[in-house]
Amino acid sequence: MTRGAAAGSSDEDAYDASPFVPAGADLDALRDAAAGCHGCPLHRDASQTVFGAGDVSARVLLVGEQPGDQEDRKGHPFVGPAGGVLDRALAEAGISSGETYVTNAVKHFKFEAAARGKRRIHKAPSLREISACKPWLVEELRSVGPEVVVALGASAGKALLGSGFRVNRDRGVPVPVPLPAGDGVLVATIHPSAVLRGDDAGRAELYGGLVADLRVVGRLLG
Repeated sequence: MTRGAAAGSSDEDAYDASPFVPAGADLDALRDAAAGCHGCPLHRDASQTVFGAGDVSARVLLVGEQPGDQEDRKGHPFVGPAGGVLDRALAEAGISSGETYVTNAVKHFKFEAAARGKRRIHKAPSLREISACKPWLVEELRSVGPEVVVALGASAGKALLGSGFRVNRDRGVPVPVPLPAGDGVLVATIHPSAVLRGDDAGRAELYGGLVADLRVVGRLLG
């Protein structure tokens, strides 16, 4: 049963998804409940909630930042260009993307309209928005129970390890992370969209670093 919102609270100013999260639910029930989440103001402009997807008993759970434009339109995580980069990097690292679960720290697309045309420009979520959405991520971790969690980028790392996380400092090094279903290991790396944003000279280096960090995950899986 979903926990009720406190009396007198308003969806317009609330930054807490926990009243919408059904405690102890499986992923299907969590996904259904998340479709009606008003835990922060981002729900007002996004097309829909984009919940996690993949192997429900995956050994590897990958956490990105938030849905992008294509994910917001289609309702599935990592179906845009960054998802293509991630799938290719996972394959090179020896990890089957079909045996992973992918999600985001924030479940709604945050954007601003372009000055001209209908293009929507990505905006990074704030720490307040990341914190508001964390109850969904906690329940996904509990339900899947992965051996290794991969934080893709700064927002994911901050959601899991706190505001002091720095991706360039902390990437590629396994650290223990307390999970709802027991003790797991976390490995941080860059978000695959960083590869896409790199110039021609830097793109190969960024991609190589992403693959190298994911190979650390592969070694942890044995």
